[in-house]
Amino acid sequence: MLSNFSSAGRTPKRTTLRVLAAVGFLIFLALQVLPMATPDSLQQIQKTITKQQAKEIAAEFAASTLELPVTLDDALVTYESRSDIYGYLTRAGLMKTYMQNYDEQFPLEIFRVRFEPPDGILSALTVDVNMYGGRVAGFERIETYSNATRDLLQKQGITGGRGLQVTEGDLTPEDKESLAAPYLKAFDFDPAQLKIESAENESGLIYEIPGYEAGQSRGLIEFRFQDGTVSSMEAYFDPPAAHLDYVKGQKKLASWFTWVGYALFTFVLGILAIIYSVKTRPFSSFLRGLVLSTAYFIFTMVGAVNMLPMLEKDGLGTEVLILGFIVQGALTLVISASIYFSLIGGDGLWRKQGLNLWARAKEPGYGQHVLFSMQSAYLWALILLGAQSVIFFVLGHTIGTWSTTDATQSAYNMLYPILFPLLAWVAGIGEEAVYRLFGIPMLKKIFRSTFVASLISSMIWAFGHSLYPIYPVYSRPIELTIVGLLFSFVFLRYGYITAMFTHVIFNSILMSLSLMLMGGVLNWTAGIVYIALPAIVAYVIYLFNPPGRTESIPPVQRKEEEPQFTTPHPEGHL
Repeated sequence: MLSNFSSAGRTPKRTTLRVLAAVGFLIFLALQVLPMATPDSLQQIQKTITKQQAKEIAAEFAASTLELPVTLDDALVTYESRSDIYGYLTRAGLMKTYMQNYDEQFPLEIFRVRFEPPDGILSALTVDVNMYGGRVAGFERIETYSNATRDLLQKQGITGGRGLQVTEGDLTPEDKESLAAPYLKAFDFDPAQLKIESAENESGLIYEIPGYEAGQSRGLIEFRFQDGTVSSMEAYFDPPAAHLDYVKGQKKLASWFTWVGYALFTFVLGILAIIYSVKTRPFSSFLRGLVLSTAYFIFTMVGAVNMLPMLEKDGLGTEVLILGFIVQGALTLVISASIYFSLIGGDGLWRKQGLNLWARAKEPGYGQHVLFSMQSAYLWALILLGAQSVIFFVLGHTIGTWSTTDATQSAYNMLYPILFPLLAWVAGIGEEAVYRLFGIPMLKKIFRSTFVASLISSMIWAFGHSLYPIYPVYSRPIELTIVGLLFSFVFLRYGYITAMFTHVIFNSILMSLSLMLMGGVLNWTAGIVYIALPAIVAYVIYLFNPPGRTESIPPVQRKEEEPQFTTPHPEGHL
């Protein structure tokens, strides 16, 4: 270990850490993993179809029911979910009942198969397939000129009933019922048992199914029409208006948390990082941080490209996609630069105080330090997983925390799902650099308290996670402020490398579990590799920096008053 590495305090003994890690792991299993291993959950996972199966089911439906022969080569499969009703059922404790009675015909989660173009008229055809069992749940014919026609009507001032007649093809309510009837039978619904809900002057046609209820939600079948024919059909449960209003208000609050509590203060920290990178230049080096900030940029862009199916599902053209990736690349470059200066400025601020919280590759004992950091990080990651599980449990039983789905964050919507856990390194490298390595000493200069600095930096970091679909939206800031303080403790006691590895391992375990739940030998193997990857990286660094290896440290301009770094032997930290 580094003879000149020093932490800001004593570290817990290894035996204590091992016991806490074992307890944390058991709590994590009991509160988060085992609930997913119930007979109902396992049966649901076993019923999950593959994307290839979804393509084949959708193609057969298109040919037999819609009389549109399609080819599988042109199919794009994405994951979609009804997060509104999913959240309501979760919040009301009705999920189990719903899944047993309604999920087959009214699925909450689907594979949406998009065929483009299916014929010479339509620009695309989408078929919704229940991802649990493979039953078709809806479809939509998308005409090339649909949006153009609607825009033209608005420009011509044709609105209201006349506009609907033009787009729908002058259909009467009776015509709509007649056109919908064959599809109702094809989806095993009896028209005689349905109640028409939509008024005569409204667009489309909506049926209510008497008796199909879950709390205050109802089962509905919605048809849309264009050019005298059925353009789409969708079967779903609608959540009550009060729930939708609540979620809408919560999302507004989350936006405030994100833009004011997180983005604004993170921007300020970024500016200060540039300033203090220059001011602490005698204590650090502008060569530092290049590797990590570059890795951040690469992994982030890989993650962005990996989300390509989410962009393609909306039919965006190649030019739009290219422009989008250019903008994403520019934004990621700016954030990577902020991380780079945070690494330099944070290292300089600590070394100016006589503390070496980010070891240099050419300092004596660097390889041992990295190895020690990795070993400690695995223990702390398990402790943090247990702590997070307890926090979730307490929040759920006090303020009623609940969550719903978010298709934009699903590995199912990635080009290569096995790349998903790479994002764990993005969070570990970037967030520990900005909010711990730089954020704590910077805020300490203002507030003169390490704890207050750690608390504020943790709160800023926590507010950045407010847009996750967890409600009330202040649940995540509460949870992650506590978790952030634990990360701060790890950082202050062990240094940046341990905190980074802890964050990476923590996220890798959670992301790898999501990958494994998708099933398949490849996903299971990849998940295990990702969990072990921090250990592999640390051992590779150790092999290139074995004990006893010493190299001259590149000269860094020093001031006469610069303190010397002294620290007890690393084993004394355990």
